[in-house]
Amino acid sequence: MSLNSIRPWRHIERRKSRQIMVGNVPVGGDAPISVQTMTNTLTTDVKGTIAQIQAAADAGADIVRVSVPDVESSKALKQIVPEVSVPIVADIHFHYKRGIEAAEAGAACLRINPGNIGDEKRVREVIKAARDYNCSIRIGVNAGSLEKHLLDKYGEPCPDAMVESGMDHIKILQDNDFHEFKISCKASDVFMAAAAYQQLADVTDAPIHLGITEAGGLISGTVKSAIGMGNLLWAGIGDTIRVSLSADPVEEVKMGFEILKSLGLRHRGVNIISCPSCARQGFDVIKTVEALEQRLEHIKTPMSLSIIGCVVNGPGEALMTDVGFTGGGAGSGMIYLAGKQSHKQSNEDMIEHIVEQVEKKAEELEAARAAE
Repeated sequence: MSLNSIRPWRHIERRKSRQIMVGNVPVGGDAPISVQTMTNTLTTDVKGTIAQIQAAADAGADIVRVSVPDVESSKALKQIVPEVSVPIVADIHFHYKRGIEAAEAGAACLRINPGNIGDEKRVREVIKAARDYNCSIRIGVNAGSLEKHLLDKYGEPCPDAMVESGMDHIKILQDNDFHEFKISCKASDVFMAAAAYQQLADVTDAPIHLGITEAGGLISGTVKSAIGMGNLLWAGIGDTIRVSLSADPVEEVKMGFEILKSLGLRHRGVNIISCPSCARQGFDVIKTVEALEQRLEHIKTPMSLSIIGCVVNGPGEALMTDVGFTGGGAGSGMIYLAGKQSHKQSNEDMIEHIVEQVEKKAEELEAARAAE
């Protein structure tokens, strides 16, 4: 019996979209929602860019976008692509020839901005390059760079203008018999972005890339992204996401997975359920969780861990997690395995012991998965 049949209130019915490929990553259809980020190194710093891409990939990124603002960056991209393990999206603005060069350099996808890529003739040349070099395309509409005629028509950036921009460019691609595309309608305003995406989901079956653009720093940007994208994902909208933060790209990847994990849409690594702590705690919950988050970063197997300071909610939470620790004893707590009481553990050595238990459980889950 599936979890959804047991708990139907947890079920999210995803919007039906067609599927495209970004390199070897399927996007749309019944594919898992992919997590993206973008490098913030100079693309011409080949070594630094490769290192940042690989760090993002190690954190779980499925796709990484790289800016290609000039000819030197196009040349650098040709060196970067063969050295990384994830598909690269080339970010193209203003100069359509950079799109052609990026396709030749091995990019898996070309992100073009309708507001600054140029007229239809230039878009057709980018489409030809994408077809010749087996690239997909992302139509990347942004509220901050809409076409002048749309700003004149609507008076200001708004959801209607964003969707019209996107649909105009979808028509160009379809008129040229090119269908390997996805689309985004980003804004820094959560309400505008959400409204645009809701409209967009009703008028196209293209895969949708979600993002709240220029969301802010690690904390504020994550909150805005979680509210904006979380509501859309909950409604079944979104096939691939990027959390746009003024922070290390690895943090974007981590936050992306956290958003998806919170909705049960994607699982990677250890999901720690922990209490905020209070006077009842039998150990320092906050420091323990901080230490465990760092110590368990290497675990990629989806699993759950509960760390609860006392017996009020601890046993109940442990019933629903793979590994649990509940405080309350005199200098010790109870270890739970697969929801059942297992043994007592001293607070003094609890972190090392919990790490051991989680690693052991991860091995068991991987072995069981391999045997299926």
